[in-house]
Order: sequence, then structure tokens, then C-alpha cells
Amino acid sequence: MARFMAALRQAASWAAHNADGAIALGLAIVVGVLGIMPDEIFGPEGEDIQRQLVTAATLVILALVATALLRDRVRQAPVEKTITSGALAELPLRLARLEELENLAHSTRRALDALELVRVLGSSQEIAQSHAEARKDTTRWSFKGGTGTYLRAVTLPACVAAARRDKRHLTVRVEVIDPTNAEVCETYAHYRRSLQDHPDATGETWTTDRARKESYATILAAFWHRQRYGLLDIGVGLSATMTTFRWDLSTTRLIMTVEDPNMAMTALADTFYYENCDTELRLSFEQARRVPLEMYKKVPLGDEPTIEEVQELFERIGVPLPKSYDGRDVVDIARKALRAVDPYGS
Repeated sequence: MARFMAALRQAASWAAHNADGAIALGLAIVVGVLGIMPDEIFGPEGEDIQRQLVTAATLVILALVATALLRDRVRQAPVEKTITSGALAELPLRLARLEELENLAHSTRRALDALELVRVLGSSQEIAQSHAEARKDTTRWSFKGGTGTYLRAVTLPACVAAARRDKRHLTVRVEVIDPTNAEVCETYAHYRRSLQDHPDATGETWTTDRARKESYATILAAFWHRQRYGLLDIGVGLSATMTTFRWDLSTTRLIMTVEDPNMAMTALADTFYYENCDTELRLSFEQARRVPLEMYKKVPLGDEPTIEEVQELFERIGVPLPKSYDGRDVVDIARKALRAVDPYGS
């Protein structure tokens, strides 16, 4: 009984909120009943009376349906107006904001992708492997650093040998400290000694004279390799200032090293960091004092350069050796140029 009363109350509540629909439903039921009732119930003229009742009830039902439709339309009008004047009017602005968010998300993704390609190398083995990968099939190499010891010992010979084997062109740009500038040589040597006051992997300690000779050796190595490989386009720039970083940049990657042999950073080509370092190296090289490598034909060097050949070379290119240097100093420069010891000991 309780369930019946509850259902009755729900039906009454629905009928109260939908009076026109409830009346139309009730009349539809009545019309249905009248339609199936026997004509004898309405007397002799029962058929006509029955038809009139059904017709009248049908008209009332149609009127109620029309009233319900009009009421619903009136109710929907404010909603349609709100949608048309409100949400729809703001739709272009919201779409524009959505596009801005999509562009921001795309830019963030590209930045994150670029950052993922900047990696810290934490061991000498990783650094050596990264250098080997950078040298593989490269057609160009840019270096900026102190005196270029590793460049002479490993990078330049390996890159030239690979280019000669494949018979391809190789472009090399080198920037080192100016050996004729005593101040920058002393500054560089003092910096290296302050980090390590005992001999490094080459067996030598850093002095002003060593810094000068190492830089002279890089110049000599550039001429020597240029004379022996016709497809080598090499340039050397001399800087009046030193840097605590060493940049090595190939076709595929950048490697930035410091004095710690177990720490470096690498970035692949086409990343933000790689491209900006490439620009930095280009502009820095343009500002350095240029060594006239185009004179490589005028001062030939033997496979084992003699003291006279080395002295004449530096005189002709405008980078003279100190007057205090004797034959042993010149031989030392030639040894460093062509038989440099890997400073990392690999």
C-alpha cells in the first residue's frame, strides 16, 4: 500500500508540473475508450454521438499539444538567446585562446626535446666516445680553446685521415691563444697551474713557455697537414684572450670540455644549444688575428720539418719565434706539432 501511495504521489507531482501533457494524455485515453465502445451504449443515435465526442476530444488534445509546444518554445527562447549572444559570441575568442595554448604547448615540447639532447658526460671514456662519434664522417670541425693539444694529438690527424680515405673535403677552423702575446700565455699557464700544479698526462707542468710552444705547435701542425692533403681547408685564428672552455664542433654534434677530464657536455646538431655555439665560434674566429694559411705553398715542410724550415715558416707568416729560442726549442715545437701526447691519456 505504501508503495502504491508513493507512486500515486509521484504521478500527481508529474501531472502538476505537466498539466497540459497530463490532460492531453487523459483525453487520448478517453478517445481511445470511446472509439472501441459499442454504438448501442449511446442509444439509437449512438454512432453520431460517438463520432462527435471523438472529434471534440481530438481537437482538445491538439489544442493542448499546441499549447505545450508554445510553452516549451517560450522556455527555450531565453536559453537560445543566451547561447547566441553569450557562448557563441565568445566562441572566436575562445578558439583563439585555444590556438595560443596549442602553440605554447608545441613550443614547450620543442624546447624540451632540445634540452633532452644536451647531455652531461661524466667520464673520460664517455668523452672519448663522444669525440669519436663526432669525428665519424664529419666534413667540418671548429675548435676554440687554449692551445689545441688534444686537437693536434687526436682530432686533426684522425679527421684528415678519414677525409683522405673517403677522398672528401674537410673544413677546419681553429682558434687558440696568440703565442706572441706573453700576457695571455702567462694568464693561461697560471690558470692551468692553479687547477693542477703537478705534471699532466703529457708529463709536463704548465708554464708560460709551454703555453707559447703548444700554440706555436698548433700553427705548425695546421700548415703541415694543409701541405699534405689538398682537400683540407684549414684556418687558424689567434686570440688575445683565454677561455676556460674548449669547444669542439663537428657536423653532427658539439662537445664542450673543461679542465676536469671526467666532465663535459655534448649537444646534437639542430638543437638550440648547438646552433648558438656554432654562431659563437664563427663570430669569435672572425675577430681573432688570422694566420695566413694561404702561404702554405711558399714554405714547404718536410715529413720531419727541419729547424730552418720551422724558423722560416714562422718568419714568413708574421708569427716569429722568440729570439731566445734555440734549436732545441724549435725541435720541441715540431715534436708537439706532429707527435703530440694525448692530454687525456687515452
